[in-house]
Amino acid sequence: MPEIVIDLAKITKNVEVIKRIAAPYQVDVVGVTKVFSGEPKIAAAMLAGGIRMLADSRLENLARLKRAFPETPLMLLRPPGLSQVDETVALAEVSLNSNWDVLLALSRTALKRQESHRVILMVDMGDLREGIWPKELPQLVAQVLPLKGLILEGLGVNLACYGGVIPTSENLGHLVELAAVMEREFRISLPVISGGNSATLALLQKGDVPPRVNQLRIGEGIVLGCETVNRNRLPGAFSDAFILKAEILESYDKPTIPIGSIGQDAFGEIPKFLDEGWRKRGIIALGRQDVPTEGLELRDARLKIFGASSDHLIVDLTEAPDLTVGSVLEFNLSYGGLLGAMTSPFVHKRYIN
Repeated sequence: MPEIVIDLAKITKNVEVIKRIAAPYQVDVVGVTKVFSGEPKIAAAMLAGGIRMLADSRLENLARLKRAFPETPLMLLRPPGLSQVDETVALAEVSLNSNWDVLLALSRTALKRQESHRVILMVDMGDLREGIWPKELPQLVAQVLPLKGLILEGLGVNLACYGGVIPTSENLGHLVELAAVMEREFRISLPVISGGNSATLALLQKGDVPPRVNQLRIGEGIVLGCETVNRNRLPGAFSDAFILKAEILESYDKPTIPIGSIGQDAFGEIPKFLDEGWRKRGIIALGRQDVPTEGLELRDARLKIFGASSDHLIVDLTEAPDLTVGSVLEFNLSYGGLLGAMTSPFVHKRYIN
């Protein structure tokens, strides 16, 4: 079975690095756990580094975190559906929202439970994922303020996810301006301006995040030690807290062009091949059911990936004669690769440090 080795000490160190970057600007770092399905061991490493709030997109993961850390406040990242309002109020101290019907249902649920639930209204600043359009924000704020059981905590934005829109001082500045307008118009205070995810770290490093932005929701920056605009490693952070390992099952010299008429492969695609002559081809115990192969990077520079099916990864071993059946290959992972490997039940998880 392939396995992923998780170095918990490196996770803690990465949190400390990011908190040092954020501290001069009074930005609070919320630790996002969704890429590792809310695994408490990794979440504990985040908390050890100084994280004070954990966040996830899935209520199942928040339930794991609530059982493991009952005193740690939790945030629901993905706006809840109408069918999820009861669980949302039960599990999360705060949720990100943009829909009036859901907010009304959250209010009713909070009142029924005799609790208060904090909400951050998400504003779409151009990435075209979740969020209310800016010109419609005043109407939503006016509707939310009278709702009992809800506390309007602030405004938030998501960037560089669906649309790839880069966080800038301009678009985050517009969010800050919207908050100031809402405060003046409704005579309220919005204490939290949640300025996005790990993509905002590059802007924060330059000191260009508008001063009122005081919260970032960080996942990839912690687990892979990088900002996510250019995927540059953060100074002092580790990019190898997660290493995927898989065994060589077969090793034979074979041609690089299949023999016979070419049709669709197992995934409905017409494959294309480059004729490189005969090469030593290794079959690895890893496939697309385990991890998206585009998210893999071999740590041994002598090797390269030919391709993969659902259960098998094919690697060129020609330049590494010391590797044979039983040898174990190591891979670095992109965020997508890490998401697949940590979610897959077929990849064993081993924790160190």
